[in-house]
Parts: sequence; structure tokens; C-alpha cells
Amino acid sequence: MKTFEELGIAPQIIKAINEMGFEQPMPVQEEVIPLLLAETRDIIALAQTGTGKTAAFGIPIIQKTSISLHAPQTLILCPTRELCLQIADDLSEYSKFVDDIKILPVYGGSSIESQIRALKRGVHIIVATPGRLIDLLNRKTVSLENVHTVVLDEADEMLNMGFTESIDEILGQVPNDRSMLLFSATMPQEIARITRKYMNSPVEITIGRKNEGALNVKHIYYVVQAKDKYLALKRIADYYPNIYAIIFCRTRKETQEIADKLIQDGYDADSLHGDLSQVQRDFVMNKYRNRNLQLLVATDVAARGLDVDDITHVINYGLPDDTEVYTHRSGRTGRAGKTGTSISIIHVKEKGKIGQIEKMINKKFEKRQIPSGDAICEKQLFNFVDKVEKVKVNEEEIARLLPAIFRKLEWLEKEDIVKRVVSLEFNRLIEYYQKAKEIEEPSDFSSKRDRKEKYEKRSDRDKSSRRAERGYTRIFINLGKTDGTNPGNLMGFINDHVPGKVHIGRIDLMQNFSFFEVPEENARQVVKAFKGLYVDDRRLVVEIAQDTAASGGGKNEGSWQKRSKGNGKSYRKGQKK
Repeated sequence: MKTFEELGIAPQIIKAINEMGFEQPMPVQEEVIPLLLAETRDIIALAQTGTGKTAAFGIPIIQKTSISLHAPQTLILCPTRELCLQIADDLSEYSKFVDDIKILPVYGGSSIESQIRALKRGVHIIVATPGRLIDLLNRKTVSLENVHTVVLDEADEMLNMGFTESIDEILGQVPNDRSMLLFSATMPQEIARITRKYMNSPVEITIGRKNEGALNVKHIYYVVQAKDKYLALKRIADYYPNIYAIIFCRTRKETQEIADKLIQDGYDADSLHGDLSQVQRDFVMNKYRNRNLQLLVATDVAARGLDVDDITHVINYGLPDDTEVYTHRSGRTGRAGKTGTSISIIHVKEKGKIGQIEKMINKKFEKRQIPSGDAICEKQLFNFVDKVEKVKVNEEEIARLLPAIFRKLEWLEKEDIVKRVVSLEFNRLIEYYQKAKEIEEPSDFSSKRDRKEKYEKRSDRDKSSRRAERGYTRIFINLGKTDGTNPGNLMGFINDHVPGKVHIGRIDLMQNFSFFEVPEENARQVVKAFKGLYVDDRRLVVEIAQDTAASGGGKNEGSWQKRSKGNGKSYRKGQKK
């Protein structure tokens, strides 16, 4: 392994990173830094979050900056305000001993006037979210004509959040001869499109395998009945006394409900989702970063840009529809060389997804039984005893109080004192698990419920294979019974989003998706009206159904999930585009 000096880094930057505790380059830094310093034009770096990416591009960018040119020379685009601020702070640390370098974070939710004033005073490096940078470009308050390096950090996240058009617009305003560095944890098709359009014979660096999970993360899953999911979550949280975790939920509503239940049950928890204001969001994230929270319950969209190195566990309160999202979730733990655990609480129907994810991340999941009450109490008690053994005693501060305390407790034997201290700490926990029933793993076969599900699936297949009525077109939508969809609210949802009056014919509802029919002349208009919308943080997929009778089969749940990747702007259910 090379040293930072051997990579060609300037002495003043080495001095700064030594003060930060950097000892040796991480693999991504060892690969990327020499290429950027050698003026390599275009680089694609596939690496997980927490692998040292910011230093990999930040250090050479600082070293290549011409201080005498008071104009933006490097543009770093990232998906969220939080990540934007984090990168800017890191760059400021790396450049601590570089005189007069100016680094500006540009993001929404903050005063655009103060950012404009800073740009007028002169800036060398801009770290920006796409939306706010577009605002500044439209106001003609920033020029990108001197930009020689563009960095797209967490590019796959930016595309998932619907920034494709904004990125295209921004990259169209930088010089054609600029260098470009693209960082991504995964390599979806849209990333490949950007590389083809904007990069010239890029050097590709892969730290680990493409789409592979972090090497030091253990993957575990528990199978429970739906009614037991929250009880299972509590047991998992109790089984790890020093847990510091993110709990991922699918929707904003579920996120808030789970957080409220945890708070009511005495856990240090809070929620993070799209319905929070920026002030509320900042308050929650600061509490979490400062470890005033043990459990952060979040949606995937809200957790983007949350940069915390010491997360011990990621808990999936159900698996995501898109298996690539799992890679991002699990990458929140096991960062900066530490180990981590990704736990999934699933029901029987989701077992097939485990295999899909295993293939993608090239790792096996470990199946476990939900911890018993006895095991939890034992784990908590020994953790407490371990803390008692290791506690630092301040002899001087308590010396004057000890004689009175000893007199007060002299009638008790040592064993009695230990019992009382343990009981004082754990009576509530012990009493709860004495009364609590153990959580049983559901049976996979031969129950009435299984037979009912098989019947419903067969019925769904029959509905899927229907042809549209003459003069009508059959349209697929990825909302079904599990989303609370019924014919009435589906018709209302369609009418809310499609301009004008459209007659709706037959509706076929299934568990996870549905079909509805509209006159042939309105079909394209209906599909276009729903393009780019999200419902509860899940991308809405609306498209013309294939002629299933001719093609030998219809759309199923798996096929629409494959079609659900892409871009769009986030809207609440029922909100006009």
C-alpha cells in the first residue's frame, strides 16, 4: 500500500489530513488520486458510501485549483442538502493550510441571496444540488465557463430522485474539454447513458464488485407474520443494547406510525420523512448525529445524504421493491473500516427477494429466529454488568459522599446490593418479557391462508389475461389492494390527474397492481399525465398493457417492479402535477 506522499499530494494538504487522523490511503483514494493529479480526462468510480470517496476526489481537486483565478473551476453535484454540506465541510478541512481557497455549498432551503453574494466575491469550488444550481444559472449569477472538472457524487441517487433533466441542463453549460468524475454505488442503465453522452473513453475503477454490498456488513433476515412485525422490531432493538440504527420503512405514513410507537414504548427514536419541514428535518438529524437518538425511522428518500460513520445496524422493516435500494440501505452501516449489520424483517412472500439480493450483492443472508425473552434479558443484563466493570470512578468527587452511603447500605450483603441494582435497572424489561408470548415463525404451507392466497393469485392471473373491451385500451398501474385501492378512489385518483373528462371502463384490482380501461383515443393522454409521479415515496408506473392473449401472458408483480426504476418528481397522492 502506498503512502499519501507517494500519491503525489502536496505537503500542505498532507499536513491537514494528518491532523484529521488519516494514516494511509483507502483503496478508492489510492486508485483515483493519481489519475486525477495526472489530468486523466474521465473516470467512473464504482464504490459504496463510506469508502473514502470525498477525499479521493477532493484532495486532487484542491491541489489543482488556481487560487489566482477567482472563478468556479470545479463543480461537484450531489443529490441532497446534507451531502452538499458534508462535502463542503470535508473540502474545507483538507484545504485548511491552502491560503485563500474559496469553497461554496449551494443548496435549496437556504438564502439564495447570500449564495449570490458569495459567488460575486469569487469562488473556486462549488458543491451544489442540481435544483439550486439551475436557479442560479437561470438568474445568470454564476458562470461555469472556467470549470475544468465536474464531479457527480452518488450519481445513481441523483437519477433516482429525478434529476436527469437538471444534470443534462447543467452539463450542457460546462466546457466540452472539462474532465468528469462519476461516483456511484450501483451502475443502472441511466448512468450508462450519461457516461456514453458526456464521457470520452472513461477509466473505470471498481472497488469490490459492481452493485456489491459493503464487505464488512453482515446480512440477516427474520421471517414473521405481518401482525408480529412491530413486536419483532422491538425484540431486535432490545437484543442489541448498544444499537445505533436506521430503520427503513416504505412509506411516510408507516415511518411516522413506527416512530410514534417506539417513542411511546420508551425508545430514543424519531422519524425522518418527506412531510417534515426543513427545520424539523435538521432538528431530527442533529439529534441523531449527536447520538441523542438510538433509532432513526426513515424513508429511503429522506435518508439520502445522511452521512454518519458509526451506525451499527440498518433494519429493513420489509424489503424495498427495487433490489438496488437494498444496496444503498445496507451501505449506511459498516463504513470507514467498521463492521455493521443489515437486518431484514420479512414475511413469507418476500423470501424470493432474499435470493435476488444475494445474487446482486454476492453475499449470503443468515436466517435467524426472533430472540426469545430470556435471551434478550440475559444480553441486556450482561451488557449492564460490563458497563459497571468498566465505569470510570471519580474518587475525588464522590469521596465525601461515600461514608454516608456506606452507613446507609451497611445492613445489606454484597449479593443483596447487586440484586437491587439489577432489579432497579431491569424490572420493567424482565416483567415485559415474562408476560410476552414468543413470536412464532409462520408456516410456509398447508394453512387456510396459503390456500386463500393461491386462489387469489389464480384469480389475479385470470384478470391479468383479459383483453380490453372493443374501442378501449387496457392500462396497467402499480397500485393495488395492499395500497388500500378500491374502484372508487382509483377513479378519483385518475380524474384528479388527467386533464378533462375521461370515461373509465372496467377496473380489475389485484393485490399489488391493477388494470383499468379507457377509450382508445384517451390512452396516451392518460399515461402521459402520470409520468414522473411518486405515491408515498414509491414511483408510480402507469403504462399501456400488452395484448396478453396474443403474447402468452400478462404483467405480473415482478414485471412492473422491473419497470419502476427511473426518474420523476415527488408528488403526494392526489396532488396535481
